[in-house]
Amino acid sequence: MNKLRNASFFHALKPSPPPSPSPPPQSTKTTTTTTTRSFNAIINRLSSQGSHHEVFATFSSMLQTNTPPDTHTFPSLLKACSSLDFFPLGLSLHQCVVVNGFSSDSYIASSLVSFYAKFGCVHYARKVFDDMPERNIVPWTAIIGCYSRTGDIDQALLLFSEMRHQGFLPSPVTLLSLLPGVLELIHVRCLHGCAISYGFEGNVSLMNSILSVYGKCGGVEDSRRLFEFMTERDIVSWNSLMSGYAQSGNFLEVFQLFCRMRDEGIKLDKQTFCAVVSASARQSSLKLGKSVHGQILRAGFKLDSHIETSLLTMYMKCRSTDAALKIFERINYKDEVLWTAMISGLVQNDCSDRSLIVFCQMLKSRMQPSTATMASALAACAKLGSLNLGTSIHCYVLRQGITLDTPAQNSLVTMYAKCGRLSQSQTVFARMGKRDLVSWNAMVAGYAQNGHLSEGLSLLSEMRATLQKPDSLTVVSLLQACASIGAWEQGKWIHGFVIRSCLRTCILVDTALVDMYSKCGDLDMAQKCFDEMLEHDQVSWGTIISGYGCHGKGETALRMYGEFLRAGIQPDRVIFLAVLAACSHNGLVNQGLSLYRSMTEDFGIAPNLEHHACIVDLLSRAGRVEEAYEFYKKTFSEPVVDVLGILLDACRTKHNDELGEIIARDLLMLRPVDAGNYVQLAHSFAAMNRWDGVNEAWTQMRSLGLKKLPGWSFVELHGTIETFFTSHNSHPRLEEIVSTLKALRSEMRKLGPNSNKPDAYIF
Repeated sequence: MNKLRNASFFHALKPSPPPSPSPPPQSTKTTTTTTTRSFNAIINRLSSQGSHHEVFATFSSMLQTNTPPDTHTFPSLLKACSSLDFFPLGLSLHQCVVVNGFSSDSYIASSLVSFYAKFGCVHYARKVFDDMPERNIVPWTAIIGCYSRTGDIDQALLLFSEMRHQGFLPSPVTLLSLLPGVLELIHVRCLHGCAISYGFEGNVSLMNSILSVYGKCGGVEDSRRLFEFMTERDIVSWNSLMSGYAQSGNFLEVFQLFCRMRDEGIKLDKQTFCAVVSASARQSSLKLGKSVHGQILRAGFKLDSHIETSLLTMYMKCRSTDAALKIFERINYKDEVLWTAMISGLVQNDCSDRSLIVFCQMLKSRMQPSTATMASALAACAKLGSLNLGTSIHCYVLRQGITLDTPAQNSLVTMYAKCGRLSQSQTVFARMGKRDLVSWNAMVAGYAQNGHLSEGLSLLSEMRATLQKPDSLTVVSLLQACASIGAWEQGKWIHGFVIRSCLRTCILVDTALVDMYSKCGDLDMAQKCFDEMLEHDQVSWGTIISGYGCHGKGETALRMYGEFLRAGIQPDRVIFLAVLAACSHNGLVNQGLSLYRSMTEDFGIAPNLEHHACIVDLLSRAGRVEEAYEFYKKTFSEPVVDVLGILLDACRTKHNDELGEIIARDLLMLRPVDAGNYVQLAHSFAAMNRWDGVNEAWTQMRSLGLKKLPGWSFVELHGTIETFFTSHNSHPRLEEIVSTLKALRSEMRKLGPNSNKPDAYIF
């Protein structure tokens, strides 16, 4: 309805002046009554058909012909106002009802109660109800439903009891109006008992609603008993029970019900198929999902957008992206939900590059992306580290005037942070009107991942000041940052914060603590944190094994691996990589080779490139270079630069010039794009006095435009990383550093070479 028509309504509904005292002729009154009834019949018919705009058009014609409305006119008009969100017009109709003296009519009052309830105006609805001189079951049902739908179930139940106390018997509709707000199982059982006591157990709609609410309140077994007791069932009954089992996570019952429906000849509908497809997705069962998909096609069921989206989502969750893409490409009309499901599914399946291609196709199709679509596209840019694409999407949002919701803004913060642009990330974060926990975590993780630990800790303090409680992901990000730079003091403080905040029972946090202490060299504390964990998974075992292996405690790492096996957990590739690396770093050749064989023979795990490289490194460190080279030729189908580098270093260390020259030539033929490989080649040729090879290595390096980065080191101080490069004097505090070093050297000289102080030669 346009604004002009609304304006004419408001004008027409204003209180009219009192009518002339002279009564109209009898024939005119009869004609008016007949005309009013005719208009009411049309209005009521249109209302029952859901044609609410036509209801107003008919009412407008009624006013233009000066036909007065009566008590049968307003309920349909108020219903139309509720459906079309015309709140001001509904207020004007209420005014017209009062002026015409129709307030005492129970059906109009009930319609007013329902109208105000639709807009959440419970206070007005209650006032209309309380002002009614007489009430029947209709307004009682309306006000009870009003409170129930707005979540005030206690008040709804209180009114229900008061209604019964005043002698009004509830109808099935009364109980139906109570059910939407019920959240506790005991209330559902009471209402179920009430329905039986009033003889409503044969009302299928009411029983279906009770069955559905049982499932939502966690009483799926009550749902099942009610279902089996029902003498008459329809498709809604089956779907409601199926939904209850799906919500409880009992997907086996979902599939069994589905098979039973087919066996009993129940005609399946869209909701049935969507429920089973969703259950297959949650189970990540591709076999079941394909079976259901086949049954949908064999049944000749017309695929609508909802089922197509469910199938696409199922294939994505089962990591079958090709099948999902086939479904997507066959759909002629793709709505915004389908595009978004495709884009987000590809991102979750580590196909971010393909997801951005689909996003571009969506824009070319003139389909307006939603904020959820934008969030998925930005997440793809974050995973790829593609700043240019991420910035382009941000610019598109600004040009189109799209208002991003909080999740999309969170993706924008993460994208800039992952691309190393913390200033832009901070700007987006600062301008967010509403921040949730994900927003704070994204910013904290951004600081932590980019080496700004002190800023991350400051943001943690600011987060707590705003009464936003940090969660496990907050502290895991900070602990990972501490681990990466060896910030033991800060990591220990975060450990204390974890204990004070009662976050310790989370396996993610516990594993991050083990990792932090291991990488900071505090193996005793790492072991203590590991022992205090309530449960261990493969990641936590792999972390503690790697910690011991990297710090020269290979025997302890093997002992922990033995405890891991005794715990009854099946090892995976990551566990074997950790224990093989421990053997390599500690010269445990026989144990490493035995474990390598055990992967395939005992656990049926095929080694990948990293495991093969570990064995090459293991043999090379032990001086068995030729054996390592033979293993390399046997297991690697294609040359690998990094593994050849390991062999070349071993040849130089063991003075195996003949094999070293063969490997060096292989490396030169590969023309690696890493300058470090050419420097390594040059040094190896120089060690063999092969100056022609040195010249060839430098020449190839220059022809490719490669430059070796200078050697560098860093020191963590109060959460800030200070980086130092070889032969560079660009550090901003260089003078202060040089002055301090000179003072320390002077103090060391005063101590003299014969000092018995143990720290005299610490530098």
